[in-house]
Amino acid sequence: MSGTLPADEPECVREPSPSVELMIDARPRDLGGFTVRRVLPSPQRRAVGPFVFFDHMGPTDLLPGTGFDVRPHPHIALATVTFLFSGEIVHRDSVGSLQAIRPGDVNWMVAGSGITHSERSGEATRRDGMHLHGIQSWVALPRASEESEPSFAHHPARTVPSRSANDVQLEVIAGSAFGLRSPVAVLSPTLYVHARLEQGARLTLDAEHAQRAVYIVEGAISCDGRRFESGTLVVLKAGGDVQLTALEPVRLMLLGGAELDGERHLLWNFVSSSRERLQRAQDDYRAGRFPRVVGDDGEFIPLPESRPPTH
Repeated sequence: MSGTLPADEPECVREPSPSVELMIDARPRDLGGFTVRRVLPSPQRRAVGPFVFFDHMGPTDLLPGTGFDVRPHPHIALATVTFLFSGEIVHRDSVGSLQAIRPGDVNWMVAGSGITHSERSGEATRRDGMHLHGIQSWVALPRASEESEPSFAHHPARTVPSRSANDVQLEVIAGSAFGLRSPVAVLSPTLYVHARLEQGARLTLDAEHAQRAVYIVEGAISCDGRRFESGTLVVLKAGGDVQLTALEPVRLMLLGGAELDGERHLLWNFVSSSRERLQRAQDDYRAGRFPRVVGDDGEFIPLPESRPPTH
């Protein structure tokens, strides 16, 4: 953004403030020809509530005859959450799910003891092209549920609780917020909300959840009289109400929840409270012991070079 800001518009500031603990800028990551902006994990913060991974996909235009292809790959001890603003992705997995996800829908896949899945363009969008924009995130499972049975649930947009008032639109994707509760079967207290605000609208986020953050998808907001722009995760301090004001039309993701019940380690697509479990998952995938994706088992993403897990 260039030029002089209006006198009543706050400047961008990187330091903490009364409500803000820290700011994390999304970093570009190439996923084999498709670039995302990665927010979590970050050297500054490994998790916010149960969220240990957060990717901003797009916005991007996929031309006719091309497509979005994430080949079969494995997970353990986490739940994946896919939420789209535009476009369509077809999900398949090793428990037999076949489900297209469209804007406003919620796909909730619990990896548990081990699952394999793929995400691709459908035939129509591959033929005609599409505008793709959305968020993919991972939620670490509580220790007691890390080895649970893998499962998949789809929640159409019409079943996602929403509220609209005073130029603010809210959709509670998972967990609870603003007096609404999502039908998604979360396993720990969770905050995950899609919010859209018109210019000048205000949103107050209360202290229901121990850990809270705001990711600015589009537009700019002010908090504590300071300006924060798109591509920034604003991690909020615990306790107390926080007021956000839209400096222009904005799209936000509110995320967080209860603090994790212990440290989590990440190794490639695997998450676990145990380093030894990560090694076993790596060995199992290398040896072909993970289940195959039903209807999409002709190829897979190979295990990358061995590397130590991250905290």
